[in-house]
Amino acid sequence: MSIVVMGVSHRSAPLDLLERCTVSASDLPKRLDDLAACEHVSEAAIVSTCNRTEAYVVAERFHAAFGELRDFFGTLSFAPPAELFDHLYVHYDDDAARHLFGVASGLESAVLGEGEILGQVRAAWDAARVEGTAGAVLNQLFRHAVVAGKRARTETGIARGTASVSHAAVSMAIEHLGTLEGRQVLVVGAGEMAEGMIVALAAAGPAAVHVANRTSSHAQALAERVGGHHLPLGRLADALSEVDVLLTSTGATSVIVGHASVGDIITRRAGRPLLIVDIAVPRDVDPAVARLRGVTLLDMDDLSRFASSGHAGRVGEVTAVETILDAETERFAQSRSAREMAPLIETLRGRAEAVRALEVERALASNPDLDDAARDALERATKSFVNKLLHHPTVALRAAAGKAKGDRLADSVRDLFDL
Repeated sequence: MSIVVMGVSHRSAPLDLLERCTVSASDLPKRLDDLAACEHVSEAAIVSTCNRTEAYVVAERFHAAFGELRDFFGTLSFAPPAELFDHLYVHYDDDAARHLFGVASGLESAVLGEGEILGQVRAAWDAARVEGTAGAVLNQLFRHAVVAGKRARTETGIARGTASVSHAAVSMAIEHLGTLEGRQVLVVGAGEMAEGMIVALAAAGPAAVHVANRTSSHAQALAERVGGHHLPLGRLADALSEVDVLLTSTGATSVIVGHASVGDIITRRAGRPLLIVDIAVPRDVDPAVARLRGVTLLDMDDLSRFASSGHAGRVGEVTAVETILDAETERFAQSRSAREMAPLIETLRGRAEAVRALEVERALASNPDLDDAARDALERATKSFVNKLLHHPTVALRAAAGKAKGDRLADSVRDLFDL
């Protein structure tokens, strides 16, 4: 069996393709079931964030599963092969594990070391467990990924400074405008990203913060954290007529701020400029809005460029994080090897013990006059013989687990001992 990850990210694909590959929370159970139903896949998990969509599977046959994963992304994105395949990346076994550990540590994010991704990896794992698509192998993999992500943040300075997508969005708005003091800001959404933006806004000193969301109770709770106001999503157009900045990150699967609606709003604004920062993937705001006079629209592509200029303070920590990832990858490989070989070794020793016990029973039946001391000596001697005989094969099987040699040795043991 192999662990395989295939995906697209902000590094490998343009934003319009990345958003077509996004898996929403409501669609996640179906997509997990689709993956688990593939003929050569036995376990599956999906990590889908604003920076990436990745499918992690346990494959019975690597090449066959590779084709099934590629078909999965084709169905997900509705993209023709010529457009999609050049943007897909794939890793397997130890490389797949190290990739996930890097993702959980924030090394693969647009904002180096960002903290939100660790929670997103944990949520992806939880979803796979709830759907029953994660088994022993992926549970072990994601458990190690969470440990790696925590170690990266506690043992290095990779998360120092502006280390979240949501905080970077607010920082980007401040850089564009010079300050948010005295400005009216509207936040659309009430999830983790919106909450992060609210926290960042608390220190930015805007004149007022408004929060809009489909669930008013969530919007109200966020608004209260900064002494702001919540409003129904139906009043979005009215709010956009008044505010200076729109920050948006919802889980919507289609545009919620269209070109036509903003065009009408611009007329009502009488020439006052509007800054929109859209960090949702798929995007909340129609990209055509950027063509309207007086509107500046910034999205995840802009945030990636902005964040790259702020990496300098944390780039020096990458080597320290990679050392942690190397250690965690090795620890995972050793743990996986022991887990994979354990059932075969147990079966081999169980077969040997059954043969030993039978032969001892026969020997005792043919020598009924043996006293208790002799019987105990026979038990000890035969058990010692079996343990010494199986010691080297056991060590060799464990050492080779997870490698091609391990597969060959395991097959030979099964054939030779009829296991």
